[in-house]
Order: sequence, then structure tokens, then C-alpha cells
Amino acid sequence: MHQKPPITELARLDRPALERHFLALDAEDRRLRFGIPLGDHAVRSYVTRIDFERDAVFGVFGDDLGLVGAAHLARGDGHAELGVSVLPGHRGRGLGAALLGRAHLRARNWGVQSLFMHCLTENGTMMRLARKQGMEIIAEQGEAEAWLKLPPPDAGSYFGEVFAQRVALFDAALKGQLASARRLAEALTRETT
Repeated sequence: MHQKPPITELARLDRPALERHFLALDAEDRRLRFGIPLGDHAVRSYVTRIDFERDAVFGVFGDDLGLVGAAHLARGDGHAELGVSVLPGHRGRGLGAALLGRAHLRARNWGVQSLFMHCLTENGTMMRLARKQGMEIIAEQGEAEAWLKLPPPDAGSYFGEVFAQRVALFDAALKGQLASARRLAEALTRETT
């Protein structure tokens, strides 16, 4: 049984980590994530334009505190649009599904009526994730739109989001302590040799 990875809501201060995440995607992964090929300058511009006050951005941090998965949830009129990416070495571990689930919860708590994803039909991973979430998929001419009608928020959805963020913060603190302990051990090892 897979354990759900902690999903952290990112803030403006996390913008450099988000940029590094997107820049680590190769050309094909960027095309699949954004629907078109994007160079480094376009990726940086995209990250710069994210409005952290209006939208929500979620991430999964690896043991080295690098961002290994990210989801950008953009608020629209009556709906929210989602984009998800996971670095190649971390795929197949349920990160994409966990990011989608966390974004689903936020969109519901915003009170929007539906969650929307746009992707290329050749992006089999996103198509599978959309189907697993029960999204209605409309595909034509190599592109697909997936829609999920959202129920109204309730006490359980609000509590679920608060709990998810607390777990993610605790996980980040543990990873930070582990990274500090590793650096200290490496420094001590260098001094004794």
C-alpha cells in the first residue's frame, strides 16, 4: 500500500525552488506539462507571473529538500485549472495523484464548481490520473480537456486541507533536521581525516 506523500502549499519564497523544478524537466516533459515546447526563458517567465495570492501552488519535497513534484492551481471564473509535473526519477510513486488530490481539495474549498485540466492526448500519465479522479475527458485533435464537478466545501474539506498542510510542514522540518545532521556529519568526517 502506498503512503501518501506530504504535499506542501508553496509561497512566493518558494519561487526559486519551483523554477529549478521546471528547469529540471527535459524538453519533452516541458512540452507535455505546458502543452507547447518551452525554453528556459519562457519557463522563468511563467514562474515569475504566478500570482501566489490568487492561485495555489503545491509541491513535494525530496529528502534533499529539492522540489520533485509541483501542481499549479489557477483560479478562473467558476472553475480552477490545474497543471502537474513530477521529475522523472520520482514518477510511479503516487506523487502526481497526491498533488491532484490536494489541488482538488483546495479548489473545492475555494467554492469553485469544477476542476479543469488541459493536456495533450499523448500524455498518458495525465490522462490516467484524470480518469482515476473520475474526471470527464473530452479529446479532439491531439488535445484533451478533463473536467471534474466539485461538491461544495464542508467542515471535512476545510479540516482536510489544514491537516494536510500541518503534515507537510512537519515533514519539511524533519527533512531539514536530517539535512543539517548530514552536513554536520560530513564536516566532522572531513575534520578527522
